[in-house]
Amino acid sequence: MKNKAKEKLKRYLGWEVAIEYKACLYFFCIMFFYCVYLLCNKTYLAHVVHMFEMILTAYFMGYLQVYLFGNFDEAENISRREVLYGIFCICLYGGASYVMGWFERSPIATLLFLIYMALVYLCVYLCNKVKRMVDTEHLNQMLAEFKKGDSGT
Repeated sequence: MKNKAKEKLKRYLGWEVAIEYKACLYFFCIMFFYCVYLLCNKTYLAHVVHMFEMILTAYFMGYLQVYLFGNFDEAENISRREVLYGIFCICLYGGASYVMGWFERSPIATLLFLIYMALVYLCVYLCNKVKRMVDTEHLNQMLAEFKKGDSGT
């Protein structure tokens, strides 16, 4: 019984780390766009309330992605399901930005933000794919070295 509880705790903590990773990554990307938007409008001060809303939104989306959408941005391949989940999340981010006034409810800025978030999701997917490839190569190399050392004994 202890092992089962321990495994559940490990799995839960793994999910929480994934959510933390996503929240930080997407918050940074949103903040980057927000700061570029402000600079383009010759505004040199960011609203702390908007930043708070952005981090809360990023955490909410992280929970949504991990617990309801099967961590789709870390999937092996992009299928119709991952595309639909991505579009849904992008629209949620766009809706949040518009409702909370991050870009002064500008339709053009919101549209650019939607396009930007689509590119962010694509880049995150590609980065995760490359990371998996590198990790697999590294694990295969370690296994080969282990076998080589094991056969010499």
